[in-house]
Amino acid sequence: MDLADAYVHSALDSKQEAAQLAAYMPLLNRVLRQLSSQVGCVLDREDMEQIGLMALLDSLRRYGTPDDQFVGFAMLRMRGAILDELRRLDWRPRSVRQSAHRIRDEIRALRKKLGREPSEADTVAGLAISAKEYRDYQMAENAEVLASFDDLLSEGVHESGGAESPENGVINRLSLARALSGLDEKEQRVIQMYYEFELNLKEIALVLDLTEARVCQINKSAIKKMKIALGGA
Repeated sequence: MDLADAYVHSALDSKQEAAQLAAYMPLLNRVLRQLSSQVGCVLDREDMEQIGLMALLDSLRRYGTPDDQFVGFAMLRMRGAILDELRRLDWRPRSVRQSAHRIRDEIRALRKKLGREPSEADTVAGLAISAKEYRDYQMAENAEVLASFDDLLSEGVHESGGAESPENGVINRLSLARALSGLDEKEQRVIQMYYEFELNLKEIALVLDLTEARVCQINKSAIKKMKIALGGA
């Protein structure tokens, strides 16, 4: 291929990539909508969109010709890129960062004392903190857990750099089904609404008539159980 041919080929590739990016923009909008309650207070939509677009472009280049499995692959990569940026910025308020270990230890102590998972009211009263501080803590912890779980879910795909084989796809689905079966009913509903129906945490809270902090708590517990079942603890 001479220089002129290479230039034409490069131009065609650029046009094809632009067309594919436009075609898959609805996927990015779905990701942005779902993560808005967790990330929107730190990154504005334009920043999130830019991060997501770069991840989408990288997905297209790594994956090859998109097929039925591409949607899941790309959404994991876009979510992961945005959550990675959230972690990189260490966005948690200073008060939450400073008191996170104390809050975590106190929650363990309360759990042992009460013989059950402490409610938001139990925790706020027992730790003598504000409801907002507790909710900030829950949101920060949940973002960390979500990011690490997304890493685990996409690990095999990232290693291969493209679509998983049919055999690995079946194995992964069976592993996820077994991990889900170890959750209680409320945990299963939260995971299903978040990952299958793509509701955000605020919407899940409304559906289940719970506080957003309580949904964070349930989601975090469910993901930790699944990580153990999937061997990613």
